Amino acid sequence: MGENKWIRAAIPALLLHCSIGTVYCWGTFSKEIAGYIGQENSAVQWAFSFAIFFLGMSAAFLGDVVEKDIKKSSLIATICFTAGMVGTGAAILLKSLPLIYLFYGCIMGIGLGTGYLSPVKTLMLWFKDRKGLATGLAVAGFGLAKAIATPVMQFFLNKFDNNPAYMFFIMGGIYCVMMFVGHLLLKKPEGWVESHEKGGIKEFFATLGKNFKFSFSNKTFIGIWIMFYINIHCGLALISQEKAIFSTIGLSLATAATLGSVTAIANAAGRLGFSAWADTFKDRNTIYKMIFVLSIGLTAATILTHGIENKIVVLCVALLIMVNAGYGGGFSNVPTLLSDHFGMKSISAVHGMCLSAWAIAGLTGNQMATYIVEHTGAIDPETGLNPAGYQNVLYATCALYIVALIVCLVLVKPAKKKEAQA
Repeated sequence: MGENKWIRAAIPALLLHCSIGTVYCWGTFSKEIAGYIGQENSAVQWAFSFAIFFLGMSAAFLGDVVEKDIKKSSLIATICFTAGMVGTGAAILLKSLPLIYLFYGCIMGIGLGTGYLSPVKTLMLWFKDRKGLATGLAVAGFGLAKAIATPVMQFFLNKFDNNPAYMFFIMGGIYCVMMFVGHLLLKKPEGWVESHEKGGIKEFFATLGKNFKFSFSNKTFIGIWIMFYINIHCGLALISQEKAIFSTIGLSLATAATLGSVTAIANAAGRLGFSAWADTFKDRNTIYKMIFVLSIGLTAATILTHGIENKIVVLCVALLIMVNAGYGGGFSNVPTLLSDHFGMKSISAVHGMCLSAWAIAGLTGNQMATYIVEHTGAIDPETGLNPAGYQNVLYATCALYIVALIVCLVLVKPAKKKEAQA
């Protein structure tokens, strides 16, 4: 096997991220799960929130494992993600909501966290001069997974009379092969030797505590964590209402579906484009300033014109495209921004700690938007839509974007290029 950065880093990263990124296909089959097992859709939705929560927390807890041995971490990701997919299929056949929470939320979530982290440092080591481009390429795979997998999953749903269990079995097998090939190919460049030292539970928690203290006692890290959290929280709040907003502004189901694919592509393009663009700036944090300024501008314009209530299609679509692009760009720039400030030596552990923001945002973003829509405005009895409620969500996200911009300007100063010392 050639020692090539594309074979040893880029391809395995895409194989891993294009597999685990299908967690965002949840909307494709969530109603079918609820219908088959006889549960309310709102109860089933918690499985997705748990998956995102365990993604972030497993990344925080297992960041040091990834740091020491990417082969072990990528294998853990493959096993957990596959077991989660297949187990979810079995749980659906058993009509057990608690088992769906366990397999889709917890076990698959652990596979998501370790799988997300595993290729990141390896990419930055192989692509030292274009770290943003490299990590953006992989994380774009995570964003594109939804666009790629959704029609495949829909095909299997139709094939088996909307019983999602068999879709989970088949897709679980496909992703097992993809992720295992990625696991076999993934390798750090010569000179970066993996550490296979063994330690017990006591050593594990001691290291975890040390990483937590190191990260959260640093003002810059706290600033990056807050920026990252707000960007995800606001992104999820608006993305979760995207379909309803498209219907409210008068778009047909076919047009809304097409625009859903456009926003998914914008998410992936933001991951690749913003991170590659960041490579050209002396201060990578400039990208976050741009994301927040653009998000504030379009959100404020939609608020001032009552764009959703007045059905200003161009403005609402532009806002959702920007939110998706900024959401993706925020993800892809975090590891490289952290490496600029903290060096490459412990980037996986620090990045893992930062992904705890994703875990918490996964529990708060959708729920905030749902609460505002349910408790403000008025639902149209004919359409079931709440134009004023969706409009009110923008007041909360705009205020939070402003807070994020202030944090970005005040707490996160230009880095001193510590990667040169690592």
